[in-house]
Amino acid sequence: VQLQASGGGLVQPGGSLRLSCAASGITFSTYVMGWYRQAPGNERELVAAVTTGGDTNYADSVKGRFTISRDVARNTVYLQMDSLKPEDTAVYYCNARHVFISLRLYWGQGTQVTVSS
Repeated sequence: VQLQASGGGLVQPGGSLRLSCAASGITFSTYVMGWYRQAPGNERELVAAVTTGGDTNYADSVKGRFTISRDVARNTVYLQMDSLKPEDTAVYYCNARHVFISLRLYWGQGTQVTVSS
């Protein structure tokens, strides 16, 4: 199983980035996909998740600014991040969790997002 995250980088406050996570080795349609982030000194936290049916949920801190989506044909989940703030700076991780088998839980390698002027 491999979750390959990409799209991180340095952006100014108010800017945008789109993260991608390409999954292989899993039946993508049976996994809830999520993005988590971890800033230095903080615990890893859920940013957004999308179910197999397309339902989404977001952390309060990113509601209205971030959008998660999934492309079943490409086995890829995206995180569109707009109106970025310095407090969004963190390493972002892609996560895949099987709908029924909780032990089938996988993480990507992380991609750094830095919001700074």
